Order: sequence, then C-alpha cells, then structure tokens
Amino acid sequence: MKPNDALDILRTGNKAFLSDAPLRPPLDRASRLKLAAGQSPFAAYVSCSDSRVPPELLFGRGLGELFIVRNAGNTLDTVAMGSLEFAVSVLGVPLIVVMGHEACGAVQAAVSVVQNNARFPGNIGKLIQPIIPAVLEAGLSTGAGIEPAVRQNVRRVVAELREDASPILLAPQSAGTLMVVGAYYQLASGEVDFFDMP
Repeated sequence: MKPNDALDILRTGNKAFLSDAPLRPPLDRASRLKLAAGQSPFAAYVSCSDSRVPPELLFGRGLGELFIVRNAGNTLDTVAMGSLEFAVSVLGVPLIVVMGHEACGAVQAAVSVVQNNARFPGNIGKLIQPIIPAVLEAGLSTGAGIEPAVRQNVRRVVAELREDASPILLAPQSAGTLMVVGAYYQLASGEVDFFDMP
C-alpha cells in the first residue's frame, strides 16, 4: 500500500465517524483466527494515552489495522522509537501519524511548568519534560490556550521522525515508501485535522 492510500483510508474512516455512521470492521472469530497468524497494519500511530482519543474508533478501524504507540503527550522515547522502527522495518507500514488532541492534560501540565513553575510528583515531571520546548516555541510563557502548544508538540515529534530518526525510518521516507504526518483531534467535533504534511 502507498502512503497516500493509507492516509485516504484514515480520512474516509474519520468522515464516517463524523457522520455518526462509523465503519464496522469485522470482529468475528474467523477474523481473529486469521490475525492470530500475523499482523499487517497499514499505519503506525503515535497518540496520547487520553481515554477520549482511541485511534481505532476515530477512524473505524478494526483488529490488526493500526499499530499504535500511546503515551501521555504523544512524545517519543526509546520504546516509542523502537516500536515505530519495528512497524516500518518488520511490518512494512507505509504511514506514521503523530496525533495530538484538544485539551491534552500532558501539554497543560507542561504549560503550567512554564507559566507557574509547577512541579509534579513521581515520574510525571519526566514525562512532560519533552513537551516543554513546544510550549516555549508556541509562545505560551504567559496566559493563553494550549492548542498552539499541542500543535507545536506534534510538529516537533514529526520533525524528529522526518529529520533525526535512524536510517530505519529515514531511508523509506527518502524512497517515498513511508510518510510521516501530524494530526490534531478535536474532542467535541470528532474531526481529525491532518495539518502537518510532508
């Protein structure tokens, strides 16, 4: 599958979700047995852990179709990068989507660090640390909504995947067999805006 074809499938699925006529993927026993033999997802997804942002539902996709890496703030670490490298090099996905969303708690926490010098217990501070540069780049050092920082966080992750990743991810992008895009999900409307295209 070509990268643009994979993106078109996601766009079509999100349109169905918006129209309240979501696609109904097969979830029957025969489909599950077929998938037990192996997976062949058509896209890898870096998404937030937020319970309101389940990629499979937003695009009407079923078992075995999306290879999803989720963490608060949709950031990259060794586990996320290794997972994406596996998706591309072993599973052959032609598309990676990085998706932020409206009212992201991880980005809001990073904004509170920048604006109010907030501190968080345990590993929460470490979790939001990679988001702080996006907050600063979005100019949110003083009061403002968090959407610019959410979008900038997506742009930063996308740029890392396009420019600073390992050859496992860079070579197929150069060859045109892999595309990395950035997206923003609006909670109330359900719309996914693919705003950062190569």
